[in-house]
Amino acid sequence: MELKLLTRLEQAEIDLAEVEQRLASPDIDPSQYAALGRRHAELSAITDLTRAWRAAETDRREAEDLAAADPELAGDLLRLAEERHREAARLEGAIRDLLTPVDPFDSKDVLVEIRAAAGGDEAAIWAGDLARMYQRWADRLGYKVEPMESSPSEAGGFSRVTVAVKGSGAYSKFKFEAGVHRVQRVPRTESQGRIHTSTATVAVFPETDEFESVLDPNDVRVDVFRSSGPGGQSVNTTDSAVRLTHLPTGLIVTCQDEKSQLQNKEKAFRILRARLGQMEADRRHAEVAGERRAQVGSGDRSEKIRTYNFKEGRVTDHRAELTLYRLEAVLDGDLAEFVDALTTEERAASLAGE
Repeated sequence: MELKLLTRLEQAEIDLAEVEQRLASPDIDPSQYAALGRRHAELSAITDLTRAWRAAETDRREAEDLAAADPELAGDLLRLAEERHREAARLEGAIRDLLTPVDPFDSKDVLVEIRAAAGGDEAAIWAGDLARMYQRWADRLGYKVEPMESSPSEAGGFSRVTVAVKGSGAYSKFKFEAGVHRVQRVPRTESQGRIHTSTATVAVFPETDEFESVLDPNDVRVDVFRSSGPGGQSVNTTDSAVRLTHLPTGLIVTCQDEKSQLQNKEKAFRILRARLGQMEADRRHAEVAGERRAQVGSGDRSEKIRTYNFKEGRVTDHRAELTLYRLEAVLDGDLAEFVDALTTEERAASLAGE
């Protein structure tokens, strides 16, 4: 166990003693009792595991020392040392879990927004491929996918598509997808077999009521118009499409996939609320306002979180520095290895206080 983590465990024991002293004081403020009780429970769980870990490490060292001193008993003692080593490792993992800050949005449902970026028609086709990849990833996890809004491209795919993914822990599984996804392949329209590079951007927003008050209906202009498909093809003959403009920020959301104006309006407000909520979360963390801009950048080919190379059959995640040579499986929704690697990195960064 590294020194920084040991220091945190020692501080937890000091903090526990202080909390116990405050709880035992006759002058305790009754209004603080509940908060102190919760803090006592948190610190007790950490210190109990720490003491058990120290005991396991002590047993391991003593068994190894005795094995070195007594060759006749070395076999049994080394087996005991190995058992205590495994127990210490298990306890260390449990300690790290307790110390890792929990993302408050991890359990939430999520909105996933995919936009074609650099590459023209091929970028739109690629956006459609990503949308299918996420549908299959959600299916593997047992989540439900709800179409929210889309703008199909004449060449296939989408210039923009947004879906809601519903299921316990959806945000924790999809949040790492935010950013620029770069594809390197020969487009269907390429007659000379040249490889093109295109990109699509992905933004991810938790659906939460924590920021419900962020959206004041008086700040939203609602426009209705006739829905249309690719190339201006009429979808229906009523003014069912809805465009919301959030006047303070200039954010615009358009929904026209449903035949009902009421349904389109409801979905548009869900998307707008999620975007504004993420902007508020960013403001609280002193980061740039507008999570979609922070997540996806400009969409330029040089800005990427992941590269999908069809010729080599590989997918590289540039954050985790992980390359898998099973492109087809990834596009079929097998994202677990990337998500696990990025979750481990996030946990390590949280423990390091980064």
